[in-house]
Amino acid sequence: MKRALDLVVSLAAMAIVWPLFLVIAALIKIDSRGPVFFRQERMGRGMTPFRVFKFRTMIVGAYRNGARLTVKRDPRITQVGALLRWTKLDELPQLWNVLRGDMSLIGPRPCLPYEWELYEDWQRHRLDARGGVAVPAPQ
Repeated sequence: MKRALDLVVSLAAMAIVWPLFLVIAALIKIDSRGPVFFRQERMGRGMTPFRVFKFRTMIVGAYRNGARLTVKRDPRITQVGALLRWTKLDELPQLWNVLRGDMSLIGPRPCLPYEWELYEDWQRHRLDARGGVAVPAPQ
């Protein structure tokens, strides 16, 4: 049932926001050189790796020129990227991951492979669920 809801909602959302995708893509291309999308390997349900899609918010080669984590006012973040991050619009392409079945609309954030290696056994249970675009609020 959850998968069916994910499919319906993500398909409807993509149908509605596709013009916004085009505007964002154009702004990214105008602002800086490089691809429109950022792809990164994440660990999915059952420890299956997949590529998560986001709009690119940093300069090309940002991970070769600094830390894996970003900080406030990180110089590697583009002007358009700062706006996309602030509004969370950089996450919209993850609707494609939901359609593909890599992610769910709501679930734990999918982790990076190096993060998973640091987990203890009790923490690895988060990979029993499909990772989500939005994280459920703590109770």
